[in-house]
Amino acid sequence: MASPSASICRLRTPLHRAISSSLSLSATRSYATVPTNSPEPSSSSSAKPARRPTYFKDTTIASLDEFLPTSSAAAPLAATDAYQLRTAEVGPASNRRTITRLPEWLKTPIPAGNDNYKKIKQDLRGLNLHTVCEEARCPNISECWGGSNKNAATATIMLMGDTCTRGCRFCSVKTNRNPPPLDPHEPEHTAEALARWGLGYVVLTNVNRDDLADGGAYHFAETIRKIKAKKPSLLVEALTSDFMGDLDMVRVVAESGLDVYAHNVETVEALTPYVRDRRATFRRSLEVLKHVKTTRPREGGNEVITKTSIMLGLGEQEHELVDALRALRDAGVDVVTFGQYMRPTKRHLKVEKYVTPEEFDMWRQRALDMGFLYVASGPLVRSSYKAGEAFIENVLRKRASEKGTTAAAAAAAADIGSKLGEAVALGETAKTESV
Repeated sequence: MASPSASICRLRTPLHRAISSSLSLSATRSYATVPTNSPEPSSSSSAKPARRPTYFKDTTIASLDEFLPTSSAAAPLAATDAYQLRTAEVGPASNRRTITRLPEWLKTPIPAGNDNYKKIKQDLRGLNLHTVCEEARCPNISECWGGSNKNAATATIMLMGDTCTRGCRFCSVKTNRNPPPLDPHEPEHTAEALARWGLGYVVLTNVNRDDLADGGAYHFAETIRKIKAKKPSLLVEALTSDFMGDLDMVRVVAESGLDVYAHNVETVEALTPYVRDRRATFRRSLEVLKHVKTTRPREGGNEVITKTSIMLGLGEQEHELVDALRALRDAGVDVVTFGQYMRPTKRHLKVEKYVTPEEFDMWRQRALDMGFLYVASGPLVRSSYKAGEAFIENVLRKRASEKGTTAAAAAAAADIGSKLGEAVALGETAKTESV
């Protein structure tokens, strides 16, 4: 016979459940803590409920119309108001800080992606290729990848992986002293992807690979040769590193068959130690660009176009920027681009100034007056901006046609000269026979 204590234990669980269920039916939901100074609810039905407060400002949450001043046709923004930088207070009350909101001219649509955008991304992932468009968080990715057709689309292929051995303070590319080894199939995969897209102009760039003896120069050159073998008409721009100042490696890439050699100085000389990795210097970049011109001079009929890019908004002064442009012209640089520096994350350098479109237009004109072949200048312009690529493509094809015309004229002149020589010889022979 079971003991009384065992029977009580068996009855305890169902009894507890029954009591709990009966209590839950009559219980009401309430806050864990009751505010001491909470206002009494108003008995008036016409009173509007109070909006919940927010830490962005001392008042209650504003309506959406206040954040979209241009959405109202009745009150458009004036030109002075549109270019005025606006700030916002963020953070908790104990640690509030002021941030600068992006100006209107720097806001771009979210890259939702059309069919062409998705197709390019699918091809890149299928061939295990990387692009600087994604790694550097370029704001023009939806514009460049989302062209109406593949001929209008542009993508900048990043060779040698997605991990860099340097740590520049403006760049969001991953950094590691010992990145993965190079993919031996990458040159073939890159050439296959570009031939599949049917582009007329392509930009190739690479991460710094200081862990390699050649800095990846031979890998870069092999990729260009395979691209030219698959599609000789494709114009190739190579945006390279400085190869640790090894000019022999610069020559290897310059003589690989490319059409445009690009190397970015990024900023003025005074800010270079603070903006770029300490292993990169302004003078070394000038040496690289100058050496390319000596590798393929104009007299050879196959001169390469040199190109560089400068970011504005890092705290550069006007005279420093003028000195940088003069140094670039002395090095024989043909193309320069100006763009607004955009802070990728809070770990990177702060933006010192948001340069207005009028200032970008001013610097464009001043650079053209100095003798640059082409200047792309604007808040959203990047070193591989497709508008500049279209212009450079036209320049290259024009030079090729001029070269062909000159060669044809020289051949025609030689043919005429040979015929004249034959006529003179026949005349001399006739005179001799008559005598």
